[in-house]
Amino acid sequence: MKKLLNTLYVTTEGAWLRKDGANVVVEAEGAERGRAPLHLLGAIVCFGQVGVSPRLMHAAAEAGIAITYLGWSGRFLARVEGPQGGNVLLRRAQHDRTRDAPLPVARAIVAAKIANQRGVIRRAIRDHGDADGALDLSERRLTAATRSALAASDLDGLRGTEGDAANAYFAVFGSLLRVGDMSFSARTRRPPRDPVNAVLSFLYVLLTADCRAAVEAAGLDPQMGFLHRDRPGRPSLALDLMEEFRAPLADRACLTLLNRRQVGRDDFRHEETGAVLLQDDARKTVLAAWQERKRAIVTHPFLSEKMPLGLVPHVQAQLLARHLRGDLDGYPAHVWR
Repeated sequence: MKKLLNTLYVTTEGAWLRKDGANVVVEAEGAERGRAPLHLLGAIVCFGQVGVSPRLMHAAAEAGIAITYLGWSGRFLARVEGPQGGNVLLRRAQHDRTRDAPLPVARAIVAAKIANQRGVIRRAIRDHGDADGALDLSERRLTAATRSALAASDLDGLRGTEGDAANAYFAVFGSLLRVGDMSFSARTRRPPRDPVNAVLSFLYVLLTADCRAAVEAAGLDPQMGFLHRDRPGRPSLALDLMEEFRAPLADRACLTLLNRRQVGRDDFRHEETGAVLLQDDARKTVLAAWQERKRAIVTHPFLSEKMPLGLVPHVQAQLLARHLRGDLDGYPAHVWR
């Protein structure tokens, strides 16, 4: 079983990262702020103006550690990584399947995504009830959408079902908040328009980075997807894979952070453009919670093995590779339980 490696998140403005022996050293304002052994890292993610020494870049590339640069809002800027690995025959099979027969895998992904959204609603009903019946209605709509996704006859119809399910899910997402000073009316992106959307968008950026690392580790091409359309620079397969994990990983983490008041209204700044962004200290709180969420032990529903939740995207990428090689008749998308 693959080991769950750590991600080093650097959020300090003007920080400098360098290599010292077998360690990464983080310096800021002329002082050492921390260090981490390279062999325990799976990725380095830098927010804002962070510098990295050439020696560290070389060492990270040789060790297979990708260095990702994000803006302060979490917007992807660049990624530095070593030579691409993977079996060329596997990638050729992936390219052929995404071109000629993408629907079976896309159906499995969308059905799992909707089922996992339904799981979030069901847990809320179980834990807190459903006074006005809105959650029950959403749950029934998501159940019907799951069936529709599995029966979709083309990608356009499947994407329409996915959109309808998202509307049913986010229409009641605000009801899952247990704090009176937080509200949510609709999903907004680029930019997020309220604190809840700001947390969701930030977590989705982190999830995308993790899923890209998973598909690359499995030897797959991150840009050739089954559900998401091809677009230059878009990691379509990573975006496909993350759909299975939005609800159980990112959405659940968002609700926990807000409902436990780990992040509150004072932890956001409002831009003149209407964008709402996390403050620096709040971003660190979210990152810590994200890492903790990934350490939670779960039982994989297909393999019946216990593993950290953060490893499940890697397992799913490996299962997809096995399906493309012909070892599995279908792709067993991840359904959270």
